[in-house]
Amino acid sequence: MTANECLFCKIVVGDVPADILYKDDEVLAFRDINPQAPIHILVIPKQHLDSLASVADENRNLMGHIMLTAKEIARDEGLSHSGYRTVINVGADGGQTVHHLHLHLLGGRALRWPPG
Repeated sequence: MTANECLFCKIVVGDVPADILYKDDEVLAFRDINPQAPIHILVIPKQHLDSLASVADENRNLMGHIMLTAKEIARDEGLSHSGYRTVINVGADGGQTVHHLHLHLLGGRALRWPPG
């Protein structure tokens, strides 16, 4: 899949609408349109990376930025005290359905383990 065909790349450039909560030069965060918890936010790099499996050493700072952004959004959403989960799915068996690296931030209810 090319960046021109990628749903999340289209959200980054504004061709597809999204409920955007945060953006900066490197990342974008928006509410999932099919939430699996009361709070379900996706944090993505603006740069197209297919999955965590395609992340290279040169992306180390970007990955840290994604994680810290998720932590700040969780705080802003009131999840810091009660807790939340972050998930990155990789590949078909890992549950990845959009082939653009994305972190799921889930919270607002007790989350069970194992997830399935």
